[in-house]
Amino acid sequence: MPDFLARLETFLISRSQAGSVEQLTQDASTREYFRVTWRAGTAIACVYPEPFIESEQSYLDVTNLFEKAELPVARIFDFDEKLGVIVQEDLGDRILRDVLVESNDAGRDILVGEAVKLIAKIQAATSKAFELGSVASRLRFDTEKLLWELNFFKTHYFTTYKGEPLSEAEDTLLSAEFLQLARELESNARVLCHRDFHAANLMLDREEQIRIIDHQDARIGSVAYDLVSFLLDRVTELPTGSWLAERRLAFLQEREKMGLERIDEAAFAEEFRLQTVQRCLKAIGTFSFQSVNRGKTYFVPFIEPMFMIVLRALENLDRFPETARIVRREITSEI
Repeated sequence: MPDFLARLETFLISRSQAGSVEQLTQDASTREYFRVTWRAGTAIACVYPEPFIESEQSYLDVTNLFEKAELPVARIFDFDEKLGVIVQEDLGDRILRDVLVESNDAGRDILVGEAVKLIAKIQAATSKAFELGSVASRLRFDTEKLLWELNFFKTHYFTTYKGEPLSEAEDTLLSAEFLQLARELESNARVLCHRDFHAANLMLDREEQIRIIDHQDARIGSVAYDLVSFLLDRVTELPTGSWLAERRLAFLQEREKMGLERIDEAAFAEEFRLQTVQRCLKAIGTFSFQSVNRGKTYFVPFIEPMFMIVLRALENLDRFPETARIVRREITSEI
C-alpha cells in the first residue's frame, strides 16, 4: 500500500482541508511526511505504509504517555486508521542537529544541557509508562533485541557494505562476546528510553524550546542508552574523554534533582561504555544498510568515527578482546 500521497489527499478531502501539500525529507524512515494546510495554518501529516489500529499504534500510545508526563512532543490533531494517516502540530524546520552546527560554543553547551535534562525527564516518566500500560512499558532492551541489533551490524557492515563476511572462527568469537555484552545490558534495562534520542530527532520550535519527535519506539532500557545516543550519534570528530565525563556527571545530577535514585559515577561510566559499544556498532550497521540498500551514502563518513568511539570504549573497559581486535582492523582498513 505505497500510495502515500493519494491516501493523504483522500484524507484531507474527507476533512475539508484540501490545500497545499509539501513533501518533507526523512533519513531512514518507512513513513512519509508532508507539510499540509490545516485549518488556519499548517500541520505535519505522517503517512504510514499500511493502515493501523488506534489501540495498537505505538506513536499514538507513546505520544499520550509523553504528554501525560509533560514531555514536549507535537500535539496530535487528527488521524485515520484505514488511510494510515496521523496529523500533528507543525514544529517548523529547525532541527537541533543543524542549530548545534551553527551555534557558538556557549550556545551549543546550553542546548546540549537542555537536551540532557530531557533524557532525565523521560526516565522520570518510567512509572507513568507502567501506570498507563503503555506499549513502551511492555517493550525492553532484552538480550534478544540487543543481539538482533549487534547481528544487524555484523550482517550489514561486513557482508552488505564491505562484501567481506567474517570467517566462521571470527564470527563464533565475536558472537560469544556480543552475547555477553547483551546480557549485561539487559540486566541494566530499568528506565524508560526514547530509543532514538539524537539531535536529528529534536527540534527547536518557534518559542526556541526543544521538542521531541520520532518517539514511537520508546521502551525500557539502560540509564545510559539515550545519553549515548545523543552524545555520540553521527560524530565526525571524537569528543574528549573529559567532555564526556562532564556530560555524564551533569546528567546524573539532573536525575537526582528530579528525585531519581543516585547512581555511582564510576559505575555509570562503566554502563555508559558498555552501551557505547552496543549502540555505536548498531549505528554502523544502520549506516552500512542505508548507504548500500537505499543509496544514502551521506552516512558513510560516520562509519570510521563510530568505530573509533567503540574502540576507545573497549580500551577503557579492557574487555571483549575479539571485538577490539576486529574494530582495530576495520579502523586501519578505513583510513
